Amino acid sequence: MRIAAILGVLALAGCGADGDPIRPSYTASLSGGSNGVTLGGGVGLRKGPFSLGLGF
Repeated sequence: MRIAAILGVLALAGCGADGDPIRPSYTASLSGGSNGVTLGGGVGLRKGPFSLGLGF
């Protein structure tokens, strides 16, 4: 639920009210080790010198 809300906010922020839409970027990783399997990732927006990112 929390991830869906975050992605929804980022999608709305990327619409670009006064210009072209900002295309979000995303990463995902899956790793395994002695502690088990770990899933991680992040989403972000970038426009000019400004960027906003969120990792999970």
